[in-house]
Amino acid sequence: MIKGLIASALASVLFGGIYFLSPFLAPLDGEQIFGWRVLLTLPFTTVLLLWRGEGVRLRQLWRSVCRAPRSALWLLLSAALLGVQLWLFMWAPLHGRALPVSLGYFLLPLVMVLAGRVLFGERLSRAQQLSTALAAAGVGFELWRAGSLSWEMWLVAGGYTAYFVLRRRLRTAHLAGHWLDMALLVPVALFFIGRAPSSVALFSGHPVLFVLLPLLRGLSAVALALYMAASSWLPMGLFGLLSYVEPVLLVLVALLLGESLAPGQWPTYALVFAAVGVLVLDGLRHWLRERRTARASALVAP
Repeated sequence: MIKGLIASALASVLFGGIYFLSPFLAPLDGEQIFGWRVLLTLPFTTVLLLWRGEGVRLRQLWRSVCRAPRSALWLLLSAALLGVQLWLFMWAPLHGRALPVSLGYFLLPLVMVLAGRVLFGERLSRAQQLSTALAAAGVGFELWRAGSLSWEMWLVAGGYTAYFVLRRRLRTAHLAGHWLDMALLVPVALFFIGRAPSSVALFSGHPVLFVLLPLLRGLSAVALALYMAASSWLPMGLFGLLSYVEPVLLVLVALLLGESLAPGQWPTYALVFAAVGVLVLDGLRHWLRERRTARASALVAP
């Protein structure tokens, strides 16, 4: 349990470190950083895939495409949805838009709860209904205050939800599916790296990139490994609760990079944070109840 908690916390810290590192990779732009991240992370993901023995699942995906070639279009869409999120994650800190993206990550679990209710008929608990109402109030206040919501927030909350729903439909919600998404992004990554002005040519004038890009690869690789390890070492409920650590860190990183909340935005963030807090407390309550039940069962077992 303890090693799972440590792995999850470290993974969130490292993802926050990637967020913080992005502006220091200038003069590379968001598209070039995205390209390098895909190319540098894929070899490690391949090793992890083979180590966990998920090559079998990859062969199953290939056979399913051979049986139904049209399914390849859905796999391409899955890769495209992931690619947009990876690009936005690297682009936002470079352009002073880290806070709106962070708010999108806070709203993401709530949008996924609604998607589960609408698309899969999943019932909402009272806590989920309350958290959804609080988040809706926050969104409504922002619409009243500014007249609109940032496209970055919608892209994260809506785009990632569409991605996870599609993976569930395609039955690719595993490491092999993630590897395939990354592999399909390689041509796009190569295009962004090689397009004029070529990012390779920038290395001669900015030797610090020789250090920072391998650092980006290391952070991405280790964060992914820790995240995967935590998912197998922790109960699903606790693992889900710890996923809220990352958006908190992303907000802190955004503030460290010099962004700030407008005075009128505080009610929006307060309501969204309260919505997340309700989900966390409810999940913690259920997890503790399950632990007590498991202990009681162990005591009465012969």
